[in-house]
Amino acid sequence: RSEMETFNYKLNMYIDSWMGPRDERVQGWLLLDNYPPTFALTVMYLLIVWMGPKYMRHRQPVSCRGLLLVYNLGLTILSFYMFYEMVSAVWHGDYNFFCQDTHSAGETDTKIINVLWWYYFSKLIEFMDTFFFILRKNNHQITFLHIYHHASMLNIWWFVMNWVPCGHSYFGASLNSFIHVLMYSYYGLSAVPALRPYLWWKKYITQVQLIQFFLTMSQTICAVIWPCDFPRGWLYFQIFYVITLIALFSNFYIQTYKKHLVSQKKEYHQNGSVASLNGHVNGVTPTETITHRKVRGD
Repeated sequence: RSEMETFNYKLNMYIDSWMGPRDERVQGWLLLDNYPPTFALTVMYLLIVWMGPKYMRHRQPVSCRGLLLVYNLGLTILSFYMFYEMVSAVWHGDYNFFCQDTHSAGETDTKIINVLWWYYFSKLIEFMDTFFFILRKNNHQITFLHIYHHASMLNIWWFVMNWVPCGHSYFGASLNSFIHVLMYSYYGLSAVPALRPYLWWKKYITQVQLIQFFLTMSQTICAVIWPCDFPRGWLYFQIFYVITLIALFSNFYIQTYKKHLVSQKKEYHQNGSVASLNGHVNGVTPTETITHRKVRGD
């Protein structure tokens, strides 16, 4: 064996001894057999986040308008596909909303596993969100929330796919896919300047993201109260992770919208300018029309 194969083997043995036996239904699937590729991709992502802005510091921003349109609308279609497939599979497969294990629904489990692999893989594709920020020199949008969310999701879902790739795992992923339909459709269409005045749903995206987290946590708590064979350890971890997202997204919402609204009102009372209260008609605040866009909450 090569040194890399030996390392992978030892790491897999350690993970299996800690986590227990893996789900055999995903053996041989792309990126799932060994953890190092997922970890290495995450490290590469973090290195680009660190080095990218330094590289672009003395260079002109890259527009990427056409590529952004294709990328965001592509993710919109993928997100809608995942949402539709999960909801239809669960609906026709009679999944139990309160608690669903990972080995009792036969064909429905198989469908969910296939869709959730795409969900896991989409977390890798979404690294491009950050790379576009770097190329366009929108470094103010590369926040701790943004990096934490992107870097953690790919790794978490590697473990989910290897141990609980169906059953109760579907709910948060299906909700998140629906939110991403709203989010990526907005950012895709906003790449076309003529469409920006008609894009009204940006300010609601963070609100529905927070609703998503509370719904996911509530459904997870249901499985704790009315348990089935779904591993409790995963439920407790999901509750913890969702709490961190609620805290970070709530702080983002307060900093981005509430405080901005207060400053707008102060400006209005000081100079009586109606223009200072034009809100987010085109997704760009009055003071950012020339400089930069609003920070993304993803």
